[in-house]
Amino acid sequence: MLFKWNYKPPTTEEKQAADELGAKLNISPILAWLLIRRGITTESAAKRFFHPQLADLINPFLMKDMDLAVDRLNDAMGRKERILVYGDYDVDGCTAVALVYKFIQQFYSNIEYYIPDRYDEGYGVSKKGIDYAKEAGVKLVIILDCGIKAVEEIAYAKSLGIDFIICDHHMPDEELPPAVAILNPKRPDDSYPFKHLCGCGVGFKLMQAFAKNNGIPFARLIPLLDLCAVSIAADIVPVTDENRILALHGLKTLNQNPSIGLKAIIDICGLGGRDISMSDIIFKIGPRINASGRMENGRESVDLLVEKDFAGALEKAKHIDCYNEQRKDIDKQMTEEANHIVSRLESQCHRSSIVLYDENWKKGVIGIVASRLTEIYFRPTVVLTRDGDFATGSARSVTGFDVYSAIKSCRDLLVNFGGHTYAAGLTLRWNDIQQFRKRFQQYVDEHIQPEQTEAMLNIDAEIDFRDITKKLHSDLKRFAPFGPCNLKPLFCTTGVYDYGTSKVVGREQEHIKLELVDSKSSNVVNGIAFGQSASARYIKSKRSFDIAYTIEDNVFKRNMVQLQIEDIRPAEEDD
Repeated sequence: MLFKWNYKPPTTEEKQAADELGAKLNISPILAWLLIRRGITTESAAKRFFHPQLADLINPFLMKDMDLAVDRLNDAMGRKERILVYGDYDVDGCTAVALVYKFIQQFYSNIEYYIPDRYDEGYGVSKKGIDYAKEAGVKLVIILDCGIKAVEEIAYAKSLGIDFIICDHHMPDEELPPAVAILNPKRPDDSYPFKHLCGCGVGFKLMQAFAKNNGIPFARLIPLLDLCAVSIAADIVPVTDENRILALHGLKTLNQNPSIGLKAIIDICGLGGRDISMSDIIFKIGPRINASGRMENGRESVDLLVEKDFAGALEKAKHIDCYNEQRKDIDKQMTEEANHIVSRLESQCHRSSIVLYDENWKKGVIGIVASRLTEIYFRPTVVLTRDGDFATGSARSVTGFDVYSAIKSCRDLLVNFGGHTYAAGLTLRWNDIQQFRKRFQQYVDEHIQPEQTEAMLNIDAEIDFRDITKKLHSDLKRFAPFGPCNLKPLFCTTGVYDYGTSKVVGREQEHIKLELVDSKSSNVVNGIAFGQSASARYIKSKRSFDIAYTIEDNVFKRNMVQLQIEDIRPAEEDD
């Protein structure tokens, strides 16, 4: 058994509510229960969930400062001022820059974009970037996916006669930068109804408002939704409400008519000719866009995303694919080194967090290493490397724990920090690492719950094999796109048996290909359990066991379903 299972069967009242909702919607009680689990309890809410409409996007002018931002952009274009679109070097920042630049460029030519160098300038607004803007004659900077904490830098820009419009989604401090407009739904004084837009999403809202103000049909924005979908998936923001609308319609654009740059990445990834999902973005498209910023400069990714010639885009995509291969090698090496360090720390198993540092680790990959360690050890993790007299690092968290607040509690030790609940970045003096580690671990000890440091499976429903039909599988697809706060439905079935034909497969015999039956039907169900070959002997012993799984398309047998087994454990009577 790999995980602790978290499953609470529905109460009698919840079953009755599911039956009533199912009858109103003409769907099965299983689907109705899945809706209720997601907080969707009315017929109208269910219809909005199953049919997300672009018409239901929130009025962008409900966001604080949106009117100021649009007025300043209109003024800049009216005066023919030079505009600079500036963004972070990760997927969210690069897609945001590409989206805003591509849309404005259709109506205005005196515009360019800028991505800071991770190694030379660091995160966010840099003095070097502002000096570049001054030399280029820029009067207005639209900054995306960063800027909310750049008080000194934007004050410096203002002294040079350069205005800023900030489009950010990271947590703001008490003091805000002196920008002409600050678009951030997380501002405490902002009543915008949806708080969880990504940076690209905030950029899209600015363009939506600009279009609305200037009588530009909304249809002109639809070709840019593929960038929104990529950003929402890669930045791991909740796939609910407005994000779900943007993601669903963005995936339609990505699958039916992607932009030239994304089409080139799709081809390089080997995704051509198949239906691209949020998972494909997370594991294939996103890492390639990220790779140029991790290994060299994120501008190369934006160059690709705004490319208008497919042959040129394909060359650029091949180039960043090479970066991605280099990134994977470095990532693997650093993760092995970090694991070795953790294994040598005898006290680590008793600690609720991990703080590691090595002055030779590559700055562009430490975020990935922090993610890997969090997945392996189920602890909030900070990974640091050296940058001159300073240590710069990335933090990742476990479900339900706010790592940003943990880092903020040590702010007197920090030169800079920023982020959100599950991911953050920080800079501190190299000599302060030990004190930071002590303080960070103390905060985590005091605030984390024991169950947050366990491998947990949150199971939606217990079903029997007779419930697994083509109709159920088809209906489950209506819950997509999947992501945080709308995860793919996870089921369990108890008391199942090997049909007699299950076997270990894989290059290193690490997986199990399963054919299973349960005691309540004669259905034989196919399944695959990745990396769980240790359970093969028990499965072949003819004893019963319980499984937790998602229901997927069977890639080998058309029109058939396959269970993707997340965990296998002995049945309770055999445990």
